[in-house]
Order: sequence, then structure tokens, then C-alpha cells
Amino acid sequence: MALSNGSARSRKSNPTVVGINFGNSYASIAVINKEGLADCIANEDGERQIACAVSFHGEEIYIGNQAKPQLVRNAQNTIINFRNLLGKKFSEIPKDQPIISAPVIQHPELPDVAAYKVAILQPAPTPLPPASVKSSSNTPATSVLPTPRSEPIPAERIITVQEVTSLFLKSLVQSAQDFLGREVDGAVIVVPSWFDDSAGAALKSAAEDAGVEVLQLLDEAGAGALVSITEPVEGLDPDRTSLLVDLGQSSLSLSVLSIRHGLLYAIGSAHHEDINTEQIDTKLVKFFTKEFTRKTKVPLTVCPSTETADKRAEAKLRLALEHTKRTISASPGAASCSVESLKDGVDFTGSINRMRFDMEVRTVYDSVVRAALDLLEGVGLEPLHVDEIIYVGGSASLPGLDETFFAKGFPESTITPFTAGTVIGGGIGDPTTLLARGAALQAQLLAEIANEDEQIHAAFRPESEHATVHATARTIGVILPEADAGDEGLGGQWVLGIPRDTPLPYRRFVQFDCDLGEEDKEERILGMELWEVSEGVKVEKIAPPKREKEEGEEDEDEEEEEEEEEIREKILKKEKQLGALAVKAEKARKENGRWKTRVQVQFLAHSRGIILIAAEVSEDGTGAPASIHIS
Repeated sequence: MALSNGSARSRKSNPTVVGINFGNSYASIAVINKEGLADCIANEDGERQIACAVSFHGEEIYIGNQAKPQLVRNAQNTIINFRNLLGKKFSEIPKDQPIISAPVIQHPELPDVAAYKVAILQPAPTPLPPASVKSSSNTPATSVLPTPRSEPIPAERIITVQEVTSLFLKSLVQSAQDFLGREVDGAVIVVPSWFDDSAGAALKSAAEDAGVEVLQLLDEAGAGALVSITEPVEGLDPDRTSLLVDLGQSSLSLSVLSIRHGLLYAIGSAHHEDINTEQIDTKLVKFFTKEFTRKTKVPLTVCPSTETADKRAEAKLRLALEHTKRTISASPGAASCSVESLKDGVDFTGSINRMRFDMEVRTVYDSVVRAALDLLEGVGLEPLHVDEIIYVGGSASLPGLDETFFAKGFPESTITPFTAGTVIGGGIGDPTTLLARGAALQAQLLAEIANEDEQIHAAFRPESEHATVHATARTIGVILPEADAGDEGLGGQWVLGIPRDTPLPYRRFVQFDCDLGEEDKEERILGMELWEVSEGVKVEKIAPPKREKEEGEEDEDEEEEEEEEEIREKILKKEKQLGALAVKAEKARKENGRWKTRVQVQFLAHSRGIILIAAEVSEDGTGAPASIHIS
């Protein structure tokens, strides 16, 4: 999955490559440092989170975080949210969206092409007089020709969505080149999973116009998992199921990922446009608007606002909320929201603590977790099966969201950036830098194989057979029926071989000690069965202990009954026996009156079947192997 949607690249020794996370509201750039780790770099303004905004003001063009404040007094010439319009025709764009920036129009010359119309100032022409015009003293006569305009000329500019994207990407790459001190040869760009072919083609074309070679368009789930695979948190099982939660400004994207010792497989995904961080901002804007009106007695109407003064006040509040949300994410204390001259020249300073913040946006948190539970149910999993939650996006750094997941049934053993302590500061799980760093890791991989055989490059292309893989539907392993240390539900010692949702082909070696019993035998045969098993959940309800009534305590008419405690435990259930194998135990040793031996089992799985190879292991090497092939 992490290798899909690729493109061929030119050959160059030691190329300079970067990773770009191109979001709808913010973008970021990452490079590989000297230690081989991915770092998110800052642009010339010191920002690692660069606003996806372009603003035209007179003769100036503002890009990034400098453009966003223009939404207050120059909204009609400021362009935002253009990423999601890539590849779409004008007729496909919803017309009922609230307009807070430059409106999308039909291009006057290109049929069904989305564009923006902005007001600009063209530089005044300053031509020199022709050399042939002379005065009576045989010198150039400037007074003979009409005096040119000395001030800029007002004009309109029609700019397409693709041209805006190209302008923005060029700025990103220029920031990377200024940081690195050399030209960037190529980039891996992260895109959402719902990006179709037309959107991808438009993005590639825009990047080429900006002078950027796109090495690969990498989907968000692949980029997030790459960081988790290459920089795992201590204590995290290499065989795990991960839930990726991307809470963006315009939508929520969820993915359930199977990670098997570095192999990645997408079990399922979901996309919800009705759940987004715009809802969080709207709730906070309403909260601070009420506080402003209560303190100052100045009426203010927002969401929606009709008067110009109210629209500007709402835009100012939304800009100030960026600082408020970042403070809530990084500090347990209260966060402030300060706006100079919010309305009618009246300044506003308000604050909100974390508890109140979570209360205001609780419905958004609940919607995210409910969507995640629905996705897990759709792929036959429960929260108990999730070993890791990967958060993506600045709003995913809010601690209240993480707390909601645990409150809704996710086990305490689930590892998140909050439990691992890597939420902010560029740590492994920092949601704000995760995707850009994953793209940088993929870009470095592509750069390392730049001079390899063409077949290797072909594996990264969308049409490659490696872009689509098969995976196991059930867990496969070995059961030793005669072993004393057995599992009650499986009737013997269980040895995991190939977990569920493992991408194929796959090979795994497992070594384990086996108890052969107390009897002395001339020939010891170790029997093992290859089984498919299903993973389930055992639910046990425990009634609360009854509290004894103390002496002198009066009976209450209505006693509140305590709810039963529910304990959930993962279990395995036999489904289908695939085969059986017998291994001679010639190197058995006696320990504490019992015969034991060490066995190595090799699992080979591909699209045509499974090969099981088992052999006894001794200090001087491996014994005679026994094998079986199941088609």
C-alpha cells in the first residue's frame, strides 16, 4: 500500500528529495537528516505548519501564513480550500457552500473549468523614449513624448485551481531549497485516500508547472504507517492492528491497517465529509461570541453572519482560534483567545479551560469515535483488537479526542501518541508532522533505488502487480495436541504462524520449546496440526459486590443499582484444519524429570498455498526437516 500510486523518475546520483504533506488547510515539508530520521522543516517565516492560502493585495502576492490574515479585510482576493477542488469540473463543485474567501467561478474562456477572479495591480509601464527622438541640442528629448503612468494599473486576474496549486507548491519547494541550500530534484506528495485519478493528474500537472518532479503520490494511510513502521514506539508489537484517524478541516478519514513485521495492508477505510474540524471552530466561535456580547454588550451575530462588521469579526475569531487550540493541545491549563478591535473598535480577550473546551466540542469527538467503531464493525473487528491509534492533523492533537476513544471501549493497552508521550515537539507520533515525515521516508527510499534495475521502478507504478496484494482472511498457526501446556479452547499448545490480514507473499520463522512428557521412549514423535482459527471476543459480566447495610442505617425506598462490570477478552476458535506434520525428536533433553526439545517451524505463504517446514533444533544445527504443502 505504501508503494502504490507511484511514477517513474529520472536517474541521478544522490538526488535531493523531500516529502510534502499537502492538506486542504495546512501543508508541511520534511527531509531526511544526517541521522537518517525524517524532520519537518520550517519555512522562511519559521512555520512548520504552512497555511494553504494565497492572497493578492495590490502588486503583492502573499502565500502561506502571511495570506491567512487577509481573510479579514481582503477576503474577496484571498484563496483557501483549493486542494479539494483539484481535478473537479466547475459543474461538479457544490454551490451551497458558505463563501468566506474568493468565490469559485466558471472560467470565462475554458469550458467547465473552475477558477477565481481576483483584483490586482499591474506595474506601471516605464518605456524609455526612442533614441531617434532628439531635441534641438541633439540630446534625447524626453519631453517630446507623453509622460507614462507612474502608478500601477488596476486589473483583474483569472487564475485556475491548478494555477493556484502550482503557485503554492512552488513556494513550498523554494522554502525547502532555501533550507537545504541546494535544488530539490523530486518530492513525494501525500494525498487523501479519496483522491481519484483526475485529482491526482491535476496535482501532478500543477507540480510540474512549479518545477517539481513528483516521485509518487502517497496516500495518507501509507504515509502515517511508514513512520509507525520505521520509528516504532518502544513496546509496540511488530504484529499489530492500527487505526489511523485523520481529522481534517473539511472531512474525517479513517483507516484500519494491518502491520506485520514491516508489511502493510489496508483492511478497510471510511471517509466522512460531515465530520470535520470546521465544526469545532464553529462551536468555539459561538462560545466566544456569547462571552464577547456578555462582557461588552456589543451585539455580534455569527455562523452565519450577514453584516460586513460581523463577517470580519467572525474571520478574526477563526484566526485567533488557531492559537487557542494549540494551547489546549500543549498545556493542561486554560487557553486564551484575544482579538484586537473585534467589533466597533472594542477589543476582546477571553479564556477557556480544557474541561469547558471538551464540553463544547464533545459532539464532534463522539462522532469521530462512533465512525471508528462503525468501521471496525464493518471489517469484523472490535476495539479490543486495535493495538495502536495513529492520529493525523493538528486537531487530532486535542487530548479530549484521545480520552473519548478510551471512554468508548478501547482498552487501556492501546498505544496512542498521548500514552507514548510523543504528541508534540516533533516526536514520533506528532500528528502535525506525521504525514510529511512519512512522505520524506518514502522519497528517500525512491532516491536510494534511483539507479537500480527498471523492474524495481516498475514495482512502484500504479499498474504494477505489487500495487494490489492479497491477504490472509484468518489467523494460521500450529497446534501441538499432545503438549501439556495447552490452550483450553484449542486443545493443545498454540504457536502463531501467520496472523490475520497478513499481505502475501509472506515468510516467517518461529522457534519454541515443546514438552514431550515424562515417559522414556526409544523414539519420540512430535505431532503438530496446521489450523485456521478465528479471532473472537469473550464477554464476561461480573456483578458488583453487595454492600452490607451498616447498623442504624435506614432503608431507602429506591436504591440505585450498580451496573455489572463487563470484562472482554480476546479468544481463538478452531475453524479448519489444513494439515498435519510429524517431526522426530532425536535431540530431546531431560529437564526436571520431563523430556523437552526445541523446534523451528517455517511458514511460507503465497497466493497458491502454504508450505510448512518443521525441524528439531539443536546446538550443532537444525535436525532433519519435515514439510507439507497445502494448496
